[in-house]
Amino acid sequence: AAGAALPWQLFSTARADSRTAELSVSRLADDMLVISGAGGNVLAARDSQGIVLVDGGAAQYSRQLLERVSTELSASRVHTLFNTHWHPEQTGSNERLGREGATIVAHENTRLWLSTQSPLPGSEELFGPLPPVARPNETLYDTGTRPFGAERIDYGYLLQAHTDGDIYVHFPERNVLVAGGVVSGAGWPVIDWRTGGWIGGMVNGLSKLIELSDAQTRIVPATGPVLTRADLEERHAILAPLFAELRKMLTSGLGPLEAVEAGPLREYEAKYGDASTFVKTAFESLWGHLSPDA
Repeated sequence: AAGAALPWQLFSTARADSRTAELSVSRLADDMLVISGAGGNVLAARDSQGIVLVDGGAAQYSRQLLERVSTELSASRVHTLFNTHWHPEQTGSNERLGREGATIVAHENTRLWLSTQSPLPGSEELFGPLPPVARPNETLYDTGTRPFGAERIDYGYLLQAHTDGDIYVHFPERNVLVAGGVVSGAGWPVIDWRTGGWIGGMVNGLSKLIELSDAQTRIVPATGPVLTRADLEERHAILAPLFAELRKMLTSGLGPLEAVEAGPLREYEAKYGDASTFVKTAFESLWGHLSPDA
């Protein structure tokens, strides 16, 4: 027992550098870029104090990711890291950067999920808890603002959407909006209903992101290429009717497998891929909100 690993040691950065990723860079400006391939999209931007990261990829790619960021932006110090939610593809650099003294900003619910063991979406595998140094050390419940050189960064809660701790991160002077897990650029998004996400909140989250953007806004999703407001509007036009249809199915006594068999998203599968898992989890996410005996 004396030699047994503590739960968080399974996710320690000391054991997380054995794999390499194929990283790709999309440059939004000389001092701002998106890196893909480290588990989830990572936005990196440089100001006079060093580097701001929005999400940190998966732990096994953290060292490689941070070295690439440092090279691309000609700066080595990450002073601020935002976690758009608690999933390991977003929080894999928390421990390394926490030990280096970075400010880690997230919703309070994200800090709470990272302080315990949580089931990963679509799996019974557990993640966490992260060690205290890897947990967010600055949290919000509603909105916040931080300086970014002579500019600013706005961030805010997206309510219960992908999880119950999703936030957006907005660079208004750059017209860049990081949407996190509420939006996927590579197929259907994930609804992690076991940690508070639900289809109604995802529809509302899309509405908020649309409100914050305009036709020129560059929107960074959790995965996939940078999107536009028109892409968000298209997704909202798909998911809002789905929400209404699933509510009717639930109140009619149907279950998630019957919802899948009904194929409410079949016409969109040529573009977005098989929707079975998404429809099933979207239906299951209604239970905690609309089922009287849930």
